[in-house]
Amino acid sequence: QVHVVESGGGLVQAGGSLRLSCADPRVILSVFRSDTMAWYRQSPGNLREMVAVSTSGGGTDYADSVKGRFTISRDNARKRVYLQMNNLTPEDTGVYYCKITRRGSDNWGQGTQVTVSS
Repeated sequence: QVHVVESGGGLVQAGGSLRLSCADPRVILSVFRSDTMAWYRQSPGNLREMVAVSTSGGGTDYADSVKGRFTISRDNARKRVYLQMNNLTPEDTGVYYCKITRRGSDNWGQGTQVTVSS
């Protein structure tokens, strides 16, 4: 069973930064290394959209709207993934969800709220 735990959301002014964290607390390192970890976000009235992805092979991908501002990274020692968000704008406001893809199955967290004030 995959348990997805997110943290790090909050309220920040435009131009500020936040770091989100995601992990499955019970995962072992060998399994974590094979997971694809991704962040999505959803704002009111909009579909959930991919923000950033970190693959097991070390690749990353980003939505065009966050390129150059957001960075996804993996910490193997802590078996978690981070999303560093810089130069935030009000358009970044939404609920951010972590998705862990393991053995072909997608597992979602409960989401963490990010609010950027102008």
